[in-house]
Amino acid sequence: MISRPVRVTVCGALGKMGDRIMRCILEEKDLVLVGAIERDGHPLCGNNIGGILGREDFEVILGDDLGALISKSDVVIDFTSCESTTKYLKIASSSRVPVVIGTTGFSSESDQIFQKASEVIPIVKAPNMSVGINLLYRLVAEATKVLNDYDVEIVETHHRFKKDAPSGTALQLARVIADTSGRNIEKDVVYGREGVPGPRKHNEIGLFAVRSGDVIGEHTVIFGGLGESIELTHRAHTRDTFARGALRAARFVIGRSPGLYDMTDVLGLKEEM
Repeated sequence: MISRPVRVTVCGALGKMGDRIMRCILEEKDLVLVGAIERDGHPLCGNNIGGILGREDFEVILGDDLGALISKSDVVIDFTSCESTTKYLKIASSSRVPVVIGTTGFSSESDQIFQKASEVIPIVKAPNMSVGINLLYRLVAEATKVLNDYDVEIVETHHRFKKDAPSGTALQLARVIADTSGRNIEKDVVYGREGVPGPRKHNEIGLFAVRSGDVIGEHTVIFGGLGESIELTHRAHTRDTFARGALRAARFVIGRSPGLYDMTDVLGLKEEM
């Protein structure tokens, strides 16, 4: 264990999540922000993050080269893009520095990249680092076991600026349902409906993405039977819930053996669903 504060570098520092993560770090006594990274050529690179955050008493220079900062970092937190995350992961692996990844939108082909890196360093990778969402995964698994003859639909809503759809969290909910019920994630998920698709097939997992306004994130899983329905919903009211989950993951990953972890590991919820 580290007796001093954990030194954290944040990639995607000026993004919506990066900003909240940095502000939350500044509130913690056992964490210290030592690096802030943005994309190559970002116009604010070279400026003091303290000034950007309204903390003139604090000085960390915004940079675009993780390699130049990695040596003084105990852990890297990354909420960027698939391309950038892949680049940063290679740098962290070479330097043997753990990584917490909240980036979403990866293709299945990316699994091999994470698996290879996890043989060298510990990685926490999760599409959603909210404590509530990760509890929702467990509740949905338990409901799926009991309501195995009910129709299952997933509806997610996010702000208009979100680039990927459906959300990584909604996809993970679909995986939980598929794994628990023996469905095929590739064949049984239906992404919206139109025209005359015919009666609903029993094995279908409906998945719908709504983009509207400034909604931070809402996920609802509907179990529909003949005569009743049950809905499990999580609503994020502030991005700080994800930021604090990321900090919890950062504390967890320090000193871990190489491997690929998720938030069920971080929260102690890991067991067969």
